[in-house]
Parts: sequence; structure tokens; C-alpha cells
Amino acid sequence: MTTNVQKAVIYCRVSNKTQTTRGDGLGSQETRCREYAKYKGYEVEKVFTDDVSGSLIKRPGMQAMLAHMSKHRKNPRVAIIDDISRLARGLDAHLQLRGAIAKAGATLESPSIEFGDDSDSVLVENLLASVSQHQRQKNSEQTLNRMQSRLKNGYWVFQAPVGYRYQKTSGQGKILVRDEPIASIIQEALEGYACGRFQLQVEVKRFLESFPDYPKNRKGVVVNQRVTDLLTKVLYAGYVESNDWGVNLRPGRHEGLISLETYKKIQERLNGNAYAPARKDINLDFPLRGFVSCGECGHNLTAAWSKGNTAKHPYYMCFKKGCSSYRKSIRRDVIEGEFEQFLLSLKPTKELFNLALAMFKELWGYRLEFQKNHSKSLQLDMAKSEKKIEQLLDRIVDAESTSVVSAYEKRIGELQLEKQIMQEKVANCGRPLRDFDESFRTSMDFLANPHQLWATGRMEDRHAVMKLTFTDKLGYIRGEGFRTPETTLPFKALGGFCGGENKMARPGGFEPPTS
Repeated sequence: MTTNVQKAVIYCRVSNKTQTTRGDGLGSQETRCREYAKYKGYEVEKVFTDDVSGSLIKRPGMQAMLAHMSKHRKNPRVAIIDDISRLARGLDAHLQLRGAIAKAGATLESPSIEFGDDSDSVLVENLLASVSQHQRQKNSEQTLNRMQSRLKNGYWVFQAPVGYRYQKTSGQGKILVRDEPIASIIQEALEGYACGRFQLQVEVKRFLESFPDYPKNRKGVVVNQRVTDLLTKVLYAGYVESNDWGVNLRPGRHEGLISLETYKKIQERLNGNAYAPARKDINLDFPLRGFVSCGECGHNLTAAWSKGNTAKHPYYMCFKKGCSSYRKSIRRDVIEGEFEQFLLSLKPTKELFNLALAMFKELWGYRLEFQKNHSKSLQLDMAKSEKKIEQLLDRIVDAESTSVVSAYEKRIGELQLEKQIMQEKVANCGRPLRDFDESFRTSMDFLANPHQLWATGRMEDRHAVMKLTFTDKLGYIRGEGFRTPETTLPFKALGGFCGGENKMARPGGFEPPTS
């Protein structure tokens, strides 16, 4: 004579996926449930698991278990859970799942509690479900409070932004650290936009896309909103703030990629006049487009590909009606070849270069001394800003109009930003981030040979050459060449030393100081 063994299923749940890889939460629950099933004489036919919050009702493992039990309604199964909190972490969710299990024709059992249909058993079950809900809410409140407190202490508590990663540090927990090489890429992009190397956000976008290591979307591009987020995130300046959490601007415990002053310049540029994005294909094929004008009428030269019988040919041309050069093309290799020859002519002699280097070194020393004295005036300005903030806070207390309060709060935010910038300057006064050789190496390399940066072929490098070398657009006359350009001060100064007797003015001037 054979007896039918009662079949059972086991349900295990942890709160998130991390708990499935760290620890053995699911395994320990399953072991305890199997021991209970063995004690009761049940045959365990299947185990269902979830790694989601207990406040949710629709879970993959739970839905699969309900479907399995409904399929065997004629031979009701027993659903075993380790603890009532594994079923749900909320009273409403608990009651709905209890009803779904009953509807599937199954019964619920646990080694921790005895489920029954009498009033006392139902009361105990509901009380335990309420306690479980209270524990979940309490844990959530404690987590949020800890996160807010940590944020107030300068620690970023949300997902690490691009360019940073979390690293465990003794005595501080997890803090943001630079994630190279992405951090350096972002630093160059932000500083480039602040100084005008990148005039448009679309130029920043293309610069980021040129690096294989920089994260992109499925189509292999950096979307415009990501660039805007990058330019407006004060976190990259080494500061934290969160309006939603009531945490105003304050120094962070992580290393900034840029200074707060650079961040402010970026915001000023973003809030300035908007520019229409330039066409990518035209810019890449014609690097001088937008920097060269017609020598006859002064109108910007445009550029395009002209279709021939067998191939396309690149040309620059003037489209200003009435101009003597109207629609007369200039071959790209001619105008760009002449431009490169001019860049090569800007290379100073070795003696002249060494003279300029000595001059910069002397200026570096005077600048360091000035910065030390400048610290005192900055501290006075900080005290004035603090006094203004206190006055505005007093006015907010007496203000009744919402618009007036908003205006005061906006002004306080601006003053706090200015104060933080001054604090940053005071901390760095007289203490250069890098020594002279490291700070001036790139600049002096450029002055020594501007053509070398142009020869890289990168669009952002070529634009930088144009902006750093010339004060205005270059005039080009078809058949004659470039007009004498107006170079920037460094090249103008170096050019002025060529030939004849050279004299360098000392800080006191040519005249001897008088007593």
C-alpha cells in the first residue's frame, strides 16, 4: 500500500542583488525550510527565490510560485517560508499575497510562526506583518538620515558620477576618488570650456566622443544632456550640495577635477548668449572655416566640396554678393598649405626662446610674492560676504512675500559661492599646485613651435592654435595669400625682439628707482 506524500515548495527572498553575492541569505533560508519540510514529512519539489524589496508584490519568483501552485490546484501544495518578513515587508502586500496563495489552493507554513484561521492566529499574523513593515520603514528612515548626515559632512552618497569611483578609506568609509583616464578627460573638457578653447557645448561633446575610454550610449555617442550635466555639476569642483535634501554648498571630502572659480566661469558662459551648433562634417574637413575671412570684403570664407567628373574636390570661397571674389574658389590645399608655412615662420630662435623663458621665471617669482600678500585682502572680503549673508538671513525672517524670500535666498546662494571661491583662493595663495617647469612646459612648448600642435590633426587642437595665436580672423586674398595677421601678445612680444638691440624692462622699469 502506497501513501501520497504531501508536496511542498520553498520561497526565499533577500532585499537586493548584492545580498545574493555577499553572504548566504538565500542558502540559509532554504536550509532551514528544508529541515522543516523533513520534520513535517513533506517532499520539496521546487525552490523559488527573489532578490527585490519586500514592499513589492509583483516579483518574478513569487509570480512563478503562484503559477506553479495554481497549476496543481487539484493536489494542493504547501508553501514554506523561513520567516513572515520573507513573504512581505508591508501589511498591504502581506494580505494581498496571503489571498493569492489561498486562491491558488495552497497553504502557507513557516518554522517561525503557525498560520491559522482562528481570530487569535490572524491577529498575531497581522501584528507580525505590521512589525515587519515598521522595521522596513524604520530602516529606511535610518538609512536616509545617515545619508543626509554624511552628505552634510561633505561625503557624496549617491551614485558615483562619470570620472569618479568609490573607494573604501580607513576611518572615512567609501569616498569618491578619480577614475582614470576618464577623470583627466573630463578635467580637460571642463577647463577647455571655461577658458574658451571650446566655444560650444557641441565641441565638448565631440571632444569627449574622440576618446574610446569615455562612456557612450548604444549608438556610440555622448548625448547633449550628458554634456550639460557635466558642465553644471559642482561635484567636479570638489564641492557637494543637494537642494532636495536641504544641504547647501559646502567643501566635499573628495578631490575636485577643477577649481570652484573655473566652475563659476563655466556657469557664466552657460548663462550667456547661446550659439547655434556648427556642422560636424564641415568643421572636420575644413579646419580654417570660421577663422579666415575674405581679404577683399571682410566676409567669412565658407567651404564646401565641389563635385567633379570623377571625384569631389574641397574648396574655400566667398559668398558675399558684390565682392570681386564672389564664388571664386580657393583650393583647400593651397590656403591651408600657406597657413602652415606661416605657422612655421612663427617659431622663435633658440636665443629668443631662452630669453622669454628667463623673463617668465622672474615673473613667476614676483607673482608668488604677490599672492601671499593678496591673501590678507581676500580674508577681509570673506568677512564682508559673511556679514552680508547674516543681514539677508535677518531680512528673510521679516519678509512676508514669497517672491522677496526667493530673491533673498538666491542672493545668499550667490554670496556663499563667492565666499567658497575666496576660501579656496586663500588656501592656495602663495602655494602653486605645480612648480614652474610643470606649469609652463605645455605653454612654452606651444610658443616654441605652434605648428606642432596644429600637426596633431585633432580639431580641438587646431581651434586652440587659431585662438591662442591670432587676435582676429585672418584675411586671405585669392591669388595673393594671407594679409599680415594680428598675433596675440606672446607672439607679438617674441616677434618684437627679432633684430636690433633688445632690452627687457625690469619690475622697476628702465628708470632707476628714486628714494
